[in-house]
Amino acid sequence: MRVLFALALGLAAMAGTEAFSAPATFARSSSSLSMAKSSTDVARSDFLKQVGGMIAASALATQPAFADETVALPSGVSYTITKSGDGPIPDVGELCAIRFKAFVGDTKIDDIFETPEPYYTRVGSGGMLKGVEEVIPKMRVGDRWVLTIPGKLAFGPKGRPASAGKPRIPGDATVVFDVEMVGLPGKEPELIDLIGDD
Repeated sequence: MRVLFALALGLAAMAGTEAFSAPATFARSSSSLSMAKSSTDVARSDFLKQVGGMIAASALATQPAFADETVALPSGVSYTITKSGDGPIPDVGELCAIRFKAFVGDTKIDDIFETPEPYYTRVGSGGMLKGVEEVIPKMRVGDRWVLTIPGKLAFGPKGRPASAGKPRIPGDATVVFDVEMVGLPGKEPELIDLIGDD
């Protein structure tokens, strides 16, 4: 995995900024199509740099996250990758299985790590905190991330009243959400395919 990342970075460096320059233009003269002579003519090496840049960009976009990496999103949500997975990424609307625990300060407000079954939710359905909904589509099966969610993307200015077995959450409280993507029921190989039908 790290070798592929290094190769992609090498290709991107080799491609440089020229990889994204304008391509040559074509002009029709009489009955044949010929390449116009201009300052943007593409030599073979320029073409290879462009292709290398596209391959590098594609490889970087699909790379699994690295453990101990911290990412801050424009919304204010940040996450630290504690474990990198190599499974598939969920699509919006797809059912995913997660395990999580959530804290406000030192107070644990939820813990699904200790239950026999994971929590199932549809990606993008709005069934989770807004900050969690923003991050789930970025995760791969096997990833475990610790999210720091600002109050406006957690329980908002009203907070949450106490209920049976659940503590009160004050308004605009920052929530720390430890989440692990454990499965995508629609994208996992069936058990019968793995062990056979004998």
